[in-house]
Amino acid sequence: MYTTTSSRSDPRMMQSMQDCIQNCLDCARMCEECAAECIRMESQGMSDCIAICLDCADICLLDAKLMSRDSPYHFQTCELCADICQECASACDSAAANMENNSVLQQCASVCRRCAETCEAMAGMDDVGAGVH
Repeated sequence: MYTTTSSRSDPRMMQSMQDCIQNCLDCARMCEECAAECIRMESQGMSDCIAICLDCADICLLDAKLMSRDSPYHFQTCELCADICQECASACDSAAANMENNSVLQQCASVCRRCAETCEAMAGMDDVGAGVH
């Protein structure tokens, strides 16, 4: 059953949600940029990094959309988003270690970690009354 309990009545949660939405949007943009840069590099072994960057961008956009409309499912997508962002950051770090010009990869890893932190915090704000029943 789909039920909603609005997060909009809690100012602390609203600010956290706004920060998380912005970090998700920043992360999606950076992951798209990183994937495009990896494709342009035409380096061997970049397919895993490209794939996770694209997955990360997609989950970040979905998460931002669900939070924007205060969907009760956003707590679950925040948890998944945090996991994928962490995996993406690790993949970008690994790829950066093997590249000379790795600033985009390093920046992507940093943005992903910041997004993961805010998504983890948002996922932790779920309680029995605010979740999906």
